[in-house]
Amino acid sequence: MESIELNKQSFQSITHGTLKIEEIIILIKQFLEEDPNAQYSLVIGTDSHEKNGIKRVKSDGKTINVVTAILIHRKGFGGKYFWIRKDIDNIHTLRDKIYAETLTSLNFATSFVPLLRKGLNGHSPNYNLEIHVDVGEHGDTRDMIKEVVGMVTGNGFVAKTKPDAYGASYVADKHT
Repeated sequence: MESIELNKQSFQSITHGTLKIEEIIILIKQFLEEDPNAQYSLVIGTDSHEKNGIKRVKSDGKTINVVTAILIHRKGFGGKYFWIRKDIDNIHTLRDKIYAETLTSLNFATSFVPLLRKGLNGHSPNYNLEIHVDVGEHGDTRDMIKEVVGMVTGNGFVAKTKPDAYGASYVADKHT
């Protein structure tokens, strides 16, 4: 997802409705500035579910509904979140699905973080940036942990997995 494309997308918020990325950055900045001395986490997480009844002539695999969530969390005092939804075709395996989710988060972070830094103009509290991936020690994804964590850390981000990956496992999942 390139920045130009990101600027054209519509995001959702339970509190604020439909938003553009510039509006989200303003809301995050305002939230950070409410308590500049607090500790913050900025979380990007993606989850997906198979879309039922979707058949595409050009696609041999399944279509998944992918939701990427952006969360800003003030430690001990709640936060805000926003999400965007898209479809991805040609998913054949669980590995394809997990890679699609992880790459979606990485591509989003690569475009979003520079826009956020520019919007904050260096006048904001520090925040920890985390990418939450929907894999964990229990279940079918346990064999993929090293791979997807390596993808995230290799791109310069901090990766969190289940049970600490609430951005993907709970927030994004709620909207798939």
